[in-house]
Parts: sequence; C-alpha cells; structure tokens
Amino acid sequence: MIVVDKKKYKMAIDENSKEVQVQVHGLMREEDAEGYMVDLQDTINKVSRKDYTFVVDGTHQTPVPSKVVPQLEQTMQFYSTLGFKDTIVIKPSSKIAQVQIRNALERIEFTGRFMDKVNHSM
Repeated sequence: MIVVDKKKYKMAIDENSKEVQVQVHGLMREEDAEGYMVDLQDTINKVSRKDYTFVVDGTHQTPVPSKVVPQLEQTMQFYSTLGFKDTIVIKPSSKIAQVQIRNALERIEFTGRFMDKVNHSM
C-alpha cells in the first residue's frame, strides 16, 4: 500500500513481505529533504520496526553534486539507526550514483545490505 506519492519520492508499506519501501526519483534537493523526513517519520511510525525490513530503492536516483555527498552519508547513517530488522539499499541504475552511495556506505557504520535489486517493486 503506497502511503506517500510525491514527485521526488514514494513510500509504501507492504504488510505481506513486512517491508517499508522508499523510492527516490532523481536528485533530492535541500528543499525536498524536510518534507521527505516528515513523510518518512510518519510512514515508519505505522509499523513495528523490529519486525519490518527497510528497503530504499535507489534505482532512479541520479548522481549528487559533490557538495551534497556529506548529506548522502548522513542520510545513510540515519537509515542505519532507525531500528529496522534489516535495511536494504537498492543500487541506482546510474554507475556514478552507485559509486557515490557505495563510498558513502563505506565511510559510515552501515549495517544493512547494498543490493542490485529486490524481487518486487512499488
């Protein structure tokens, strides 16, 4: 069930697979980030985190400018601290964006998985 459907991102709760799914489209700008965080908090508060997997689908994410890379690291670190049973980040189609995310994950204490894809989507 999709709970948030905005131009830059979608959020869904899949009760069958026990997943909270987040999909980011394009480049998240600073002005988008505040609404995203509010929507994310509302969405994740609807489930028992210890029973759910958090899936961030970065397939459609585009490379970020170098000055935004620190925020990318902070966001990935934040995802790790949410208390979900598991955290999965799906690799972007863009090779540059893939490298940016992989590098960000290597610089933080990321406890989740960085995968090519999952078997389902929103």
